Amino acid sequence: MPLFKTRTAAIYGVDALHIDVEVDMYLGDPKSFITVGLPDTAVRESRERIKSSLINAGYGYPAKAVTVNLAPANIRKEGAGFDLPIALGILGAMGAIPSKALEDFLVVGELSLDGGVRPVRGALPTAVCAKKEGVPNVVVPKENAVEAAVVEGVNVYGVDYLADVVRLIEKPESREPVSGNAALNGDPAWSAPSHDFRDVRGQETAKRALEIAAAGGHNVLMVGPPGSGKTMLAKRFPGILPGLTFEEALETTKVHSVSGVLASNAGLIRERPFRSPHHSISNAGLVGGGMGMAKPGEVSLAHNGVLFLDEFPEFPRNVLELLRQPLEDGEITIVRSDLSLTFPSSFMLVAAMNPCPCGYFGDPNRDCRCTPAQIQRYVGKISGPLLDRIDIHVEVPPVKYRELRSDQLAEPSEAIRRRTETARQVQMRRGYPNARMPSKQIREFCKLDERGERTLESAVQRMGLSARAHDRILKVSRTIADLGGSDQVIVNHLAEAVQYRSLDRTYWA
Repeated sequence: MPLFKTRTAAIYGVDALHIDVEVDMYLGDPKSFITVGLPDTAVRESRERIKSSLINAGYGYPAKAVTVNLAPANIRKEGAGFDLPIALGILGAMGAIPSKALEDFLVVGELSLDGGVRPVRGALPTAVCAKKEGVPNVVVPKENAVEAAVVEGVNVYGVDYLADVVRLIEKPESREPVSGNAALNGDPAWSAPSHDFRDVRGQETAKRALEIAAAGGHNVLMVGPPGSGKTMLAKRFPGILPGLTFEEALETTKVHSVSGVLASNAGLIRERPFRSPHHSISNAGLVGGGMGMAKPGEVSLAHNGVLFLDEFPEFPRNVLELLRQPLEDGEITIVRSDLSLTFPSSFMLVAAMNPCPCGYFGDPNRDCRCTPAQIQRYVGKISGPLLDRIDIHVEVPPVKYRELRSDQLAEPSEAIRRRTETARQVQMRRGYPNARMPSKQIREFCKLDERGERTLESAVQRMGLSARAHDRILKVSRTIADLGGSDQVIVNHLAEAVQYRSLDRTYWA
């Protein structure tokens, strides 16, 4: 049987595309092993891994020339996940596997030299692709099986060795597929976080701002001197966020799967991600890209979660400016000459910064050594358009000694999360979190009475707010009203929202 065909998938963005692996064997130089169909270096190097795997697994290697075609040929193929389907194709061409035995299987996996099957990235999108193509069975490395079993409607089999795959194909009824229940690991109910707000002394204003941000999905900027607790607050922020829905968990797990950062034997991600990159990060590291096929960056790994940027002005300005599109659209598009990929990036930005280079501008206990020009140059690294996209600006002053030494316990994260969950449920009945409310819906859900109209008009004129800032104030007001259980946005809600836009007029004046 000189020609044999197997099915596999190639990762393209955060999705997987169906790939046919066609193996042709013919008389010729046994050293001839040609792979066509836009393979990258890892795919071309598969010859040596496959040859050793077949020999060491006891199947031998044919004394013929081999040509492998990965179709369709116009899609770039990356990674070692094509090893296993190519090896099966060679076995089929050798007659070791029955004809048409692999029609109902989609296979991915990297081979080791002894015939072992190693984990790959993108097992979850691969299972989604199999379901979409109507392929009933998916074979993946054992470490990826729980992840792939999230997808209902396909049978997922985890394998350790090449010989396991051959036995499975010959007698599918001899193996039970991985249970989908194993993929839903972790209790979806809330569990106490390792970082709890009960440990934070003082900073009631900042805690209130973070509660509002968590309830509505708003972006936050915290400004304060070193040691005031900005990082401490940010690390506890995920503990008060509403839980992931199944759809959000699926999206988040797909991004982490194709990025290769999902832990072995991990199922569905149940906690909102918290990403905190260093300020030395590159453009591609933040928004995605890199050599070869573009991969998701930190803004996508934080999808449905939190992106924390500490020491905000220390990030290169050109890197920060790349945040504009994902903050506005909830996705990032990477355009190359030969491809265009869109990655999801609906995250909450939490940024922290000092008010000046030395960190003590406005501190009542320490003298600032910076000149006005130095301060302006420092805060000027955060551009007006980027600052305009951050809904809540809050000052985090030094903690007073009496608050620091107080024995009174602060409110725990559990109590705060219950309020944010209730407010988010109200918003989702409208269809979306308040931070993502479309402009055409703002007038419907953020109606103001006469006093509210006068207050907002005064704030816009006095502070010189943009149309975007005007809309974001109304969205934050709606979140404050939801936390208070109010159907109507009243002047008190609006006044509190306006106060969270005052710092940009203090430091960036």
